[in-house]
Amino acid sequence: MIKVTFPDGNIKEFENGVSVLDIAESISPALKRDVLCAKVNDEIVDIRTTLDKDASIVFYKFDDLEGKKAFWHTTSHILAQAVKRLYGDKVKLAIGPSIDNGFYYDFDIETPITENDLEKIEAEMKKIVKENLSIEKFVLPRKEAIGFEKEANEDYKVELIEDLPEDSIISFYKQGEFTDLCAGPHLLNTKPVKAIKLLSTTGAYWRGDSNKKMLQRVYGISFPKAKLLEEYLAMLEEAKKRDHRKIGKDMDLFMICEEGPGFPFFLPKGMVIRNELENFWREEHRKRGYQEIKTPLILNEQLWHTSGHWDHYKDNMYFTRIDDNDYAIKPMNCPGSMLVYKRKMWSYRDLPLRIGEMGQVHRHELSGALHGLMRVRTFTQDDAHIFMLPEQIKEEVIGVIDFIDYVYNMFGFKYHVELSTRPDDSMGSDEDWNMATEALREAMEEKGMDYVVNEGDGAFYGPKLDFHLEDCLGRTWQCGTIQLDFQMPQRFDLTYIGHDGEKHRPVMIHRVIFGSIERFIGILTEHFAGAFPLWLAPVQAKLIPITDRNLEYVKGIKDKLEQKGIRCEIDDRSEKMGYKIREAQLEKVPYMIIAGDRDMENGVISVRARKDGEDLGAMSVDEFINKAVKEIEEKSI
Repeated sequence: MIKVTFPDGNIKEFENGVSVLDIAESISPALKRDVLCAKVNDEIVDIRTTLDKDASIVFYKFDDLEGKKAFWHTTSHILAQAVKRLYGDKVKLAIGPSIDNGFYYDFDIETPITENDLEKIEAEMKKIVKENLSIEKFVLPRKEAIGFEKEANEDYKVELIEDLPEDSIISFYKQGEFTDLCAGPHLLNTKPVKAIKLLSTTGAYWRGDSNKKMLQRVYGISFPKAKLLEEYLAMLEEAKKRDHRKIGKDMDLFMICEEGPGFPFFLPKGMVIRNELENFWREEHRKRGYQEIKTPLILNEQLWHTSGHWDHYKDNMYFTRIDDNDYAIKPMNCPGSMLVYKRKMWSYRDLPLRIGEMGQVHRHELSGALHGLMRVRTFTQDDAHIFMLPEQIKEEVIGVIDFIDYVYNMFGFKYHVELSTRPDDSMGSDEDWNMATEALREAMEEKGMDYVVNEGDGAFYGPKLDFHLEDCLGRTWQCGTIQLDFQMPQRFDLTYIGHDGEKHRPVMIHRVIFGSIERFIGILTEHFAGAFPLWLAPVQAKLIPITDRNLEYVKGIKDKLEQKGIRCEIDDRSEKMGYKIREAQLEKVPYMIIAGDRDMENGVISVRARKDGEDLGAMSVDEFINKAVKEIEEKSI
């Protein structure tokens, strides 16, 4: 008999060799029906997996991310099987993972797959689902696995296997006539995949390397119920309307030119939003004891060797030569902060030292990955670095958590947190990594906040807490991060004088809240659909005279508003009143101030709010100013 521990702490005994599915059935028929995969002793596995020793277990349904990934991974195999059926030997298989929103599969195919082909492939996928094919797992030693894929003429699979250690046992999944190299997990059969939609096709380099062959990537989504697919497609349509690239162009906020792909231009109205966010950032950081610095864009190559970026990040960096020496354009701000700290000797009394920087960085992104403001090649990080004593770690981490919580709540964002642990490509001792990881864990638990563990996704120098905010469409965006670092203070030989008069090593935090100003503006644009709250709106009030007789009166109102810092414009075009009001609504202007002869006589203005064109009635200019200024100061959304 073996003992199985459940998430609630209960323990049950089962016969040796019991499957995950059998354990689920012992709890309830409903769980057996809905479970898609499970976590056994921290490993995500198929429900066909059998247990031969004591274990802990967590079940995942489609509502869980792990369950979705198993579902979508299975659908990617259905996609590959359909393409193989339709194109035969003309296509070779690359990879087909699940992603955060669905799945994709990369193909090497003689004739490119077009948008028009997707409907045909989708129809074949639905046939495969109806066939209710059992999905069977089998394993082979590495040598036999290579032979298996060579016989199938699958060159990309051979390359993947050859990169694995010689003693590897390789897993495959078979459904009908189709077999694919895969670590899993997968569903038991194809039947649960009730609703499928192939969304797009694009090019993708093999293994993301621009020196390798360009493959054909097909993206898709699937669900266990047709209604869920309908809701998802409706969300995509709404997302198209909110696309920050379209709104940015319509509202004249920013532009990206072919002369600088990935290098955005901010236009006057976009700069208003940017400046307001930066002003807010500076004000809130002053309140919390941060000092602001500015470090250079270009620093010599040796600095990046010292920091570790050369070994771990150089493929994403830009370089130049100055006076016959090699320099790098900074991809991150932290090495500059190291030099700022190192300029003098510090005492334990000086710590924690909180240093903030609105630092512009440059990173080489593949052209196919560029996306408006969301994925660019230069952006401004709202960075901060906190240098502290070891005993101050938890307090400082909690302070940053509270700061991030304050900012996200102010914009109306929900969020969740992931604790990302040590990656394979890392530096430092096990002791330092364990200490850093536990410090982040303890801070979250002291705050009583839920979090999920994202194994192996930490920075190369330390573990981190990643904050994923949720917009009004339910999409998540990774923005804030808190990274605890014992490594860079060692590499830069940072010290402080302790209570004992001896030199000691500080610990440091890297953290951002917006993530990048550019990306955060993109997220806000889509979240608010361009209808920014008053304090961020590029134009806060549109003044509309009813006739030319009212123009001078309106100009006087404009002067009063501008004296109080309210951004406003006059629409004095020879157009009908209704047209001007509709235009102001399309421009997402929060308030319309209308003035006619009667308003002039009574010394008032007529005010309409953007929301549904709500008529707020007549009020004095001072009344409106007081209302607007209060709304701006409170940063109401």
